[in-house]
Amino acid sequence: MRRFYWVCVTAIIFRQFLTDDTGCVNCNMFKKIIYFLLCIMVSCQAGSYKKEQDILALKEINELVTVEYVVNKIIKASDDKTWYKIGDRKILMTCEATLKAGIDFSAITAKHIQINGKEVTLMLPHATLFSVNIKPENIRVAYEETGAFRSSFSTQERDMLAAQAQEQIGNAADALGVLQTAETNASLFVSHFLRNMGYEKIIIQFENAPVKLN
Repeated sequence: MRRFYWVCVTAIIFRQFLTDDTGCVNCNMFKKIIYFLLCIMVSCQAGSYKKEQDILALKEINELVTVEYVVNKIIKASDDKTWYKIGDRKILMTCEATLKAGIDFSAITAKHIQINGKEVTLMLPHATLFSVNIKPENIRVAYEETGAFRSSFSTQERDMLAAQAQEQIGNAADALGVLQTAETNASLFVSHFLRNMGYEKIIIQFENAPVKLN
């Protein structure tokens, strides 16, 4: 809309120059100037569209892992308060979980991009925890105590305890700083990408929290 406004203003100015003393306008020349100005406007819009499409190439990355954490957790379990069973059982296990988080670039659209010359503002979706994985070989029993009338913890029970630990670790990802680190790393990656495209002032945003990179 702003470009159209300036085309109209420029056309009016040229019209005054093309008006002779009798008040007549050189129509052919005026039409050529209008056509030229419209071509410039369309060319600018096309150039802006191409720049947006170049940035939207990030969509092809889809889910980009920008951080990987390794977390150690102690798992404790006891059922000594089970009234209908004689004796108690206690187990202490350690596990190592790998967390992967990053950005889903497929969610980016043209409305998330603002280009003004050498300045670009890009809004990214917040970081997502892609996976929490505890490999069986990374689960170890550190201590186990079983009453005389009780059986040891079965493989199924141990797997269930590991699954609970995995869920707890996933829920704590934000508190551990995993998602914040993922967003910081994503900002650096995208900033480098945009700088290689020729932009000098880059602003990366996650909703209402801008990260300005000069």
